[in-house]
Amino acid sequence: MNRHTSPTAQASRLVAELFPDALGAVLGGSAAQGRAAATSDLDVAVLLPDSDLSRREVIRHEERPVELFLTTLADVPEFFAWDRARRRGTVLFIHAEGLPLLDPHGHVARTRAQARAVLAAGPPPLTPDEAERDRYALTCFMDDLADTAADTSPGRRYEQLALADLALGKAAHLLTAHHNAWTGIGKWLPRRLLAADPARGKALLDGHLAVAERADPVPLMAAVEDVLRLFGGPLREGYAQRWRP
Repeated sequence: MNRHTSPTAQASRLVAELFPDALGAVLGGSAAQGRAAATSDLDVAVLLPDSDLSRREVIRHEERPVELFLTTLADVPEFFAWDRARRRGTVLFIHAEGLPLLDPHGHVARTRAQARAVLAAGPPPLTPDEAERDRYALTCFMDDLADTAADTSPGRRYEQLALADLALGKAAHLLTAHHNAWTGIGKWLPRRLLAADPARGKALLDGHLAVAERADPVPLMAAVEDVLRLFGGPLREGYAQRWRP
C-alpha cells in the first residue's frame, strides 16, 4: 500500500473492487474527520441491494484493516433502531457524519437524513430500574476506590486501576444519559463524554488520569459523586433488585 494514499481514495477503491453492485458507500470514523493515522483502520458503510445480506465484516485491504458495515436498503430502519438501542450510535454516526464515497441513486443522501433524524432524537432514556441499578453500581465502584487510597502495593494498584476503568465507564453511561446524549467506548468514550458535558466529563477523565499516574483516587471519586448527585446521590442501603427467572 502507498502510505501516502488518502483514506478516502483507498476506501473508494475498496468499494469499487469488492462491491461492484453497491448502491452507496460512506467512509466514517476518524478517517472521515481527518484524524486517522497511517495505521488506523477504516470504517466503511456500504448500502447493498436487498438481494444481498446485511452483516459486519473485518478485512484487510492494501495492508490496512477495514471494518465494513454492510446493510441492505430494506434493513436500514431496523439496523438504525438496533444501533440506537445500544445508545452508542456507531453506525448512525458513520452515515450521518461520514464522507460519501458513492451515491449514484441518492440512497446515501436519504439514509444520511434518516441517520441524522435518529441522532437528533437522541438515545432511548434509561428506565427507572436501569438508572437505579447503574446508580448503585457506580456507588459501589466509588466506595471500593476509597478503600484503595491508603494501600499502594502492586496488588492493590491492579485493583485500583480496574475500579477506575469501571467507574469511568459507568459514570460516562449515566452522565450521557442525563443529557440525552450518545455514549461511546474506546477512544469514542472521552470524545462523547466531553461533547455531552465538558466540565463534568473533563473532571471524570482527569480523575481517571490521576489514578493512572499518581495512584490518587480522590479526584475521580469526587467527579463520580458529582455525577451521582444528578441522580439523587450515592445509593447504598435501600437498593433492591428483582430477580426474574
